[in-house]
Amino acid sequence: MASQLARGMDSFFKDCDCSNPSRCAHAYVLRFRDATGRQREETGYPTQDDAIDRLIEAYKEKRNTPRQKAEVKREIGRQKFGEYAATWLTRQRHYAVGSVRTVKGSLNSQILPVLESRRMDTFTSSVVEDFIQAMEEKKVGLGAQQAAFDTLKKILRDAQRKAGFVEDPFEGVVPPMYIPQQIIIPTLDEIYALKGVGDLEVNLIIDLMSGCGMRNGEAFAVNLNRVVADDVYRITEQIDGKTRKPARLKHRKVGEFRETPMPGKVRESVLEYSEMRKADSAGYLLRTQRSPHWGHNTLQYRWDKVKRLAGITRGLTPYSMRHFFASNCLSHNIPITDVAEWMGHSSIEITFKIYRHLMPASIGRAARVLNEGL
Repeated sequence: MASQLARGMDSFFKDCDCSNPSRCAHAYVLRFRDATGRQREETGYPTQDDAIDRLIEAYKEKRNTPRQKAEVKREIGRQKFGEYAATWLTRQRHYAVGSVRTVKGSLNSQILPVLESRRMDTFTSSVVEDFIQAMEEKKVGLGAQQAAFDTLKKILRDAQRKAGFVEDPFEGVVPPMYIPQQIIIPTLDEIYALKGVGDLEVNLIIDLMSGCGMRNGEAFAVNLNRVVADDVYRITEQIDGKTRKPARLKHRKVGEFRETPMPGKVRESVLEYSEMRKADSAGYLLRTQRSPHWGHNTLQYRWDKVKRLAGITRGLTPYSMRHFFASNCLSHNIPITDVAEWMGHSSIEITFKIYRHLMPASIGRAARVLNEGL
């Protein structure tokens, strides 16, 4: 059974062999041309009214889409995903060097091998679900799955916004759920043990990360000129661990910064180090004999040595010092919103997902406070 609407509004029908299709339970199928002139077929409409409403919506979109916009839509729709992804990445000028490496890693390892040749206007929710299933079948780690999914979503959303695609390829899709591994938080005794056998540079990094919540690269960029008050440090950049060059902060544009509390012990550590190892002309403190800045290899080599000398067998990493900062803040009832800002997370959801279990009995405490109010 097929029904024809007004000229240009195409048709709807039931693809079944029932003797009375108008009364059977099968869904209606729509066949129409969208604003780009592409033939489309959709199914899942339970009643004639639903089918007609959708065809009217498609017809209005086709009539109201300017010719220039329709051409942009056609041009983007014809592109292959790999081609569009490459141009998209060049436009992400706000990405730090490390973020670009992460995106390229997700594209090259997970996304492009599966989706590189697919046309942009053919992405549907079933395509995205198949992509997730393919990663699961290959036993890709959940962290890598989520990174790949997030990258794919950013690229397709960009195309959707520029071209005005109506169909949402993420509607009803359940994204990979990344469950962070149990973080390892050093004890004060372990921190003191590490500092007891550590050299000046490693001890300074331990203080900056555990006391101010810096990332590794941000600690590499420690600078006397960034101590903007006795108790405030302004984080303006990081040192890329591979290139050993200054780079913008993660989740920040060029020139943006964030400020973090600077405990007195950390300030003393910075000033004492600057007296023994003079800062360079720009104010930077950490450097090696071969490079003006530290890199990941420098820290890892020294960290392994210090950890071995301290007799620590737990899986502590330099990043564990940053976890100590978060734990110290939350255990002293500092609001998680402040902690998220100081640590430079892109959203409070990240902080909450990683550190929620460190927050002291918030429900029980709230019950006691509310009871006092009553």
